[in-house]
This record gives sequence, structure tokens and C-alpha cells, in this order.
Amino acid sequence: MTVAAAISPSYLHTPQQAPAGRRDAKAWATAQEFETQFMSSMTQSMFEGIKTDSLFGGGAGEDMFRSMLNDQYAKEMTKAGGIGIADKIYGEILKLQEHGQ
Repeated sequence: MTVAAAISPSYLHTPQQAPAGRRDAKAWATAQEFETQFMSSMTQSMFEGIKTDSLFGGGAGEDMFRSMLNDQYAKEMTKAGGIGIADKIYGEILKLQEHGQ
């Protein structure tokens, strides 16, 4: 067991695909973009029910910036390993390429 594995929380996903130098860069970028969009949608749903502080928050400006914040949350979560969607999508992209579809 590596030191990083020993101190990493169990809920973090560790990519299982080929090391970064051996991946198809375009396919991996597409898979990560898909996971980022999915995570952004999930965080958007998560924050829908939260009421803002009426003294300093609310309004159209906050709605706009909340979606931008959710996008950044999603990018950072994906960059940190995400939840494993990118790995699965990457594998499927490679299978489709191998079959010539």
C-alpha cells in the first residue's frame, strides 16, 4: 500500500485506466468533460433547495454565479478523480474505436 493510498479518504475515486502517458488524450478529455457535465448537473440539483440569506444574497446575480460555482465544483471534483464515470466512458470510447463505429 502506498502512502497516498493510506491517507486518501475511501470515498475518493482513483482512476483505474491506463496511466496518463499511455491514454488516448482526446478520448480521455471527452470522458472527463462528460463526467464534469454530469457532476455539474448533480451539484445544481443539490443546491436548488437551499434558500439564500436575504440580507446579503438572492436575486438574478446570485443565480447566475451559483451556476458558475457549481461548474467549478464539478471541474475540481473530476480533476480530483471524480466518481468513476470518466473511466467507464473512456473504456466505452476505446471499445467503439476498436470496433470501427
